[in-house]
Amino acid sequence: MASSTVICPSTTPSSSTSHSRNYYYSACILRRHVRTLSFSSSSRISTNRASRTTMPGSKSYRSGFTKCFSASSPPPPSLSLPSALLFDCDGVLVDTEKDGHRISFNDTFAEKELGVTWDVDLYGELLKIGGGKERMTAYFNKTGWPEKAPKGEEERKQFIASLHKRKTELFMALIEKKLLPLRPGVAKLIDQALAKGVKVAVCSTSNEKAVSAIVSCLLGPDRAEKIKIFAGDVVPRKKPDPAIYVLAATTLGVEPSSCVVVEDSAIGLAAAKAAGMKCIVTKSGYTAEEDFVNADAVFDCIGDPPEERFDLAFCGSLLEKHPRDEEPEMPRIVASQLWLEASWKTINVDNFYMLSIWIRG
Repeated sequence: MASSTVICPSTTPSSSTSHSRNYYYSACILRRHVRTLSFSSSSRISTNRASRTTMPGSKSYRSGFTKCFSASSPPPPSLSLPSALLFDCDGVLVDTEKDGHRISFNDTFAEKELGVTWDVDLYGELLKIGGGKERMTAYFNKTGWPEKAPKGEEERKQFIASLHKRKTELFMALIEKKLLPLRPGVAKLIDQALAKGVKVAVCSTSNEKAVSAIVSCLLGPDRAEKIKIFAGDVVPRKKPDPAIYVLAATTLGVEPSSCVVVEDSAIGLAAAKAAGMKCIVTKSGYTAEEDFVNADAVFDCIGDPPEERFDLAFCGSLLEKHPRDEEPEMPRIVASQLWLEASWKTINVDNFYMLSIWIRG
């Protein structure tokens, strides 16, 4: 009888005080009896009592059991699809930061004669702050406000808002000229999702008009009308706060746990995971060296065939509970490692009788 999975109790069966009769069984007889019932050459047993998870592919059970999976049994193919596919915008749909947003910020500063220029390295540091208005405010608070900036707090907020509005206009002009292309594989993955009835949304800290321009101009009006946009000040707190992803799931009428997010930054990843969603990272120019240890998968891009990195089926596979991730029902064939190691041990009649009944089913 072949068996590729063996469940091993991690504690010795307790003796019963209700029975006065104890039967003594030779270890060799017991070994033969249990081996006949449950073992074959393909069986795998964890032999370390102190550490039941030392074998490759093993999993601990709350009840003190360890399941050892056959290395030759790959997980089944994905049959699931996400309820929603949520994309960040900048760095995911388009690599906009270096030659898009940064240039637009600098052109705005030049128009207003603020004497400020953000170089490539500095802007990379500023990207750790979510949101353009928040980014400018943090920069001026640290380096000093320009002479032309007002002194009052409320007036400064209005000053920042006016700068950001002009920056957005300049950025949208770049997008409308299609000077910044979609990243590889974006259109393909969105088409796969829409064809399968998976809801698609873009969730970004950028200005809503800028995000809408990217979606409409670069993805086309047919796709754009099917894609929900959550952007800008639609939530009071920006990434890494999960608010925008929570809002997206609520508005779309889906569970966060059934959503897959595509992000490119550590703060975006943190927001997605805090919302309880799966997250795939596609690294961009500014985020390649960031820490993505908590991501469900990391790629350099989505990719178009023949260099496709992942597709909708892969997104769905992240939502499936792999056998290694859950506790399956215990099989009736059970072998006690402790009993096999015993020699002339006392085994209570009740315990042995119940074991034999369970094995027989």
